[in-house]
Amino acid sequence: MTIIALKFILHFYFWAIFDESAKKDDEVFRMAVADLNLNNEILETEKITVSVEFVDGNNPFQAVQEACELMNRGILALVSSIGCMSAGSLQSLADAMHIPHLFIQRAPAGTPRSSCPSTSHPQPDDYTLFVRPPVYLNDVIFQVVMEYTWQKFIIFYDTDYDIRGIENFLDQTSQQGMDVSLQKVESNINMMITGMFRTMRVEELHRYRDTLRRAVLFMSPATAKAFITEVVETNLVAFDCHWIIINEEISDMDVQELVMKSIGRLTLVRQTFPLSQNSSQRCVRSNHRINTSLCDPKDPKAQMLEITNRYIYDTVLLLANTFHRKLEDRKWHSMASLSCIRKGSKPWQGGKSMLDTVKKGGVSGLTSLLEFNDNGTNPNIYFEILGTNYGEDRGRGVSRLGTWDPIHGLNGTLTDRKLENNMRGVVLRVVTVLEEPFVMVSENVLGKPKKYQGFSIDVLDALANYLGFKYEIYVAPDHKYGSQQADGTWNGLIGELVFKRADVGLSALTITPDRESVVDFTTRYMDYSVGVLLRKAERTVDMFACLAPFDLSLWACIAGTVLLVGTLVYLLNWLNPPRLPMGSVSSTTLYNSMWFVYGSFVQQGGEVPYTTLATRMMMGVWWLFALIVISSYTANLAAFLTISRIENSIQSLQDLAKQTDLPYGTVLDSAVYDQVRSKGMNPFERDPMYSQMWRMINRTGGAENNVEESKEGIRKVKYGRFAFVWDAAVLEYVAINDEDCSLYTVSNNVADRGYGIAMQHGSPYRDIFSQRILELQQNGDMDILKLKWWPRDSPCDLYSPVGTRKSGSALDIHSFAGVFFVLAAGVVLSCLIATVETWWTRRKGSRVPSKEDDKEIDLEHLHHRVNSLCTEDESPHKQFSTSSIDLTPLDMDSLPAARQALEQISDFRNTHITTTTFIPEQIQTLSRSLSAKAAAGFAFGTVQDHRTGGPFRQRAPNGGFFRSPIKTMSSIPYQPTPAPNFSYGNDPDRGTSI
Repeated sequence: MTIIALKFILHFYFWAIFDESAKKDDEVFRMAVADLNLNNEILETEKITVSVEFVDGNNPFQAVQEACELMNRGILALVSSIGCMSAGSLQSLADAMHIPHLFIQRAPAGTPRSSCPSTSHPQPDDYTLFVRPPVYLNDVIFQVVMEYTWQKFIIFYDTDYDIRGIENFLDQTSQQGMDVSLQKVESNINMMITGMFRTMRVEELHRYRDTLRRAVLFMSPATAKAFITEVVETNLVAFDCHWIIINEEISDMDVQELVMKSIGRLTLVRQTFPLSQNSSQRCVRSNHRINTSLCDPKDPKAQMLEITNRYIYDTVLLLANTFHRKLEDRKWHSMASLSCIRKGSKPWQGGKSMLDTVKKGGVSGLTSLLEFNDNGTNPNIYFEILGTNYGEDRGRGVSRLGTWDPIHGLNGTLTDRKLENNMRGVVLRVVTVLEEPFVMVSENVLGKPKKYQGFSIDVLDALANYLGFKYEIYVAPDHKYGSQQADGTWNGLIGELVFKRADVGLSALTITPDRESVVDFTTRYMDYSVGVLLRKAERTVDMFACLAPFDLSLWACIAGTVLLVGTLVYLLNWLNPPRLPMGSVSSTTLYNSMWFVYGSFVQQGGEVPYTTLATRMMMGVWWLFALIVISSYTANLAAFLTISRIENSIQSLQDLAKQTDLPYGTVLDSAVYDQVRSKGMNPFERDPMYSQMWRMINRTGGAENNVEESKEGIRKVKYGRFAFVWDAAVLEYVAINDEDCSLYTVSNNVADRGYGIAMQHGSPYRDIFSQRILELQQNGDMDILKLKWWPRDSPCDLYSPVGTRKSGSALDIHSFAGVFFVLAAGVVLSCLIATVETWWTRRKGSRVPSKEDDKEIDLEHLHHRVNSLCTEDESPHKQFSTSSIDLTPLDMDSLPAARQALEQISDFRNTHITTTTFIPEQIQTLSRSLSAKAAAGFAFGTVQDHRTGGPFRQRAPNGGFFRSPIKTMSSIPYQPTPAPNFSYGNDPDRGTSI
């Protein structure tokens, strides 16, 4: 370091401390003092005397010791141009002694600056003023990389650069998902490159060459020139590479030399100082004129100025103006003579006033404008961004691409479109793997190249139409996407790219970390998720779907309830018999009670009127019960006929993983296989789903449940009992285009990765492809291509595990098959019962012998006998008039005088006939039915109507006829005679109906 003292003649000295390597700083410092001594406007009678001392910048103790000696002589302010190691010690000393300290940071050997840890957080009460602005290299380079849309690059830095300076930049790139590598460039670059060729294998060297296509250099201009020369001569870079060199200390001469030595595209970022547009005013700064050799850009000496040289000059100018204002304001403080060694030494009393005066001042010099904010930092800094085009012409020009400053950020547009739309004449070799619907063979004519179609082919065609390139496509020899082998090599599609046999890889190719380590991927053109293909449950014909609303146990309870209530109604009627109305033909038997209860349950009414209060209460509760049951059945039946309930079906990946009855698997050594394996074997994975899936997939080493190709897995699902785990997009296409819609898919809705186009590592086509893909997504063209292969109006339901009907469609015959079955069963059963009854009746009739079978009965005589019985009845309320009389054996049995007389007509019992007799006096018809209960002989058959005239003829059971002499007939109405004391007619236990 060098210590320089400024002394006003006859009054004081002013000191500064420089690094011992800063010889040019000392030279510029002396030139500044000489210019000021010639300026009578700033220093009228005072002169500045310079004293210079150099110190080791890496020895903080030496710097402090020199500063203490200067304080003993008397000091107004301290200027230092040193590195970060000694700056912290001087800052502490200045704060303790209240000496204004103007610090100019100097980087070693011209490497880019890094922020000093000890001075990274200045405070308003600090006595150190930072002449050079803070380090903004992290912000500038991040903005440039973002504008270029780099996703993967390498950073080279030399041995003198403090790598801690780009910590923030690495954090920012990591948050953006960029893949950034770091490599240190040794001082002996040739030996470093030679060692790489000697130790690296061919594949590793290819990958390293691809990595060098995008690089950022944090190094001095001299090191950058040597490094670029070496890598170009060893053919590690090609014309499609793009390098960025960032350093504040890059001169115009450095720019020209770097461009001459490099190939490809070169971007340079350096600090710049705005110049006056008027060339005559460039060397004039208010009340001071700068030396022409320093302010004229065309002067060789001015072109060789370093950044610290400029700040040294402006610092001297600033202090001179500060002292001048102090003298004018008559607030001058004598120089401080301080001791650093004595314990009781007090700080300088005038230090605070001097510091405030320096802060308030500002000058315009070689750095445009030098001033300080409240924290004591210089906010004025500007960067310019220079660049070249792609190419091998080493004499290509350099253009200004933009500027950057802390307030406005980037001013300009940076693009890394090497090819832009100019890929005319370029023919790309594309490798693919057949996978529906991404890549499929559309035409295979013998002797002609195969033609392909699919979603990925459509995307490639859209890129080709826009960029103008052509392509040749072929299928990977092993029909695999590619996986890393035991020897470190790759097979399949990825292997074709690694060994540079293809330029582009295209199919249902997912972006994975392992693949990205050996090839480059464009931005994703479609999201990816894992799905499962399953076969829908076959819809079985349920003949008794109408019974589905109620459980079998509920149906049994309802049937038992009908029987129970019917029995209770019969018992209640038996305990308290009802009084039936005159003329009723109903009875209160158990059969009729059961029939009445069933009829009311199905809402069809009943025949038996029950008049007792207990019975009515029972029936009222029963009707309420029937109303609720029937309403519930009707509501549930509608739901069961329109909604298919799926129980114990697989609706998610979690359901698939939990069950073990249905085997499932995927394609061996595929991305899905690797994903399940990595997560399933990870002990820190929180979701147990993957571990359960891995146990099933890896059963017997993976050979049992896994397949070699996706087509084989789809075939196993369709024709067997199997679930196939694969790309959800592929499985959805298969389910959509299934002829009988027998397949459905279950997928994970979280898209953790995507499908991309693979290219050789460091391919120059990646960025332009990515940009065009983003444009396709932004303007909606990508969605149109998707709808072509995954239509929304698919006839198949992709997500239903059974073949359900669409909502609103008509019910089919299967829904009502059970109802028709019950109806058919009832018809058949009725016919069967009718047949049995007919057979039984004939059989019973054939067993009873009858003496009257072959006789013709004198019906007039029979009628006379019945009337005689009625006239002999003691009850005066009965008489026969012109009414028709319908008598049963119970009717006759109810008459006290008739019981004996009935024995006289027992000849007609068991004849099973119905007879019609004629009364001569009234010429009326009397129809009589004799029941089998008391007089089986009066059960007559049906009689035809004889009102049309002609003799009565009735067929007897033996084939004969009953004859009657009466030719006409008429009904004899019955007119009862009231008799309140007669009770037989109202007896409910009698079956008489008159």
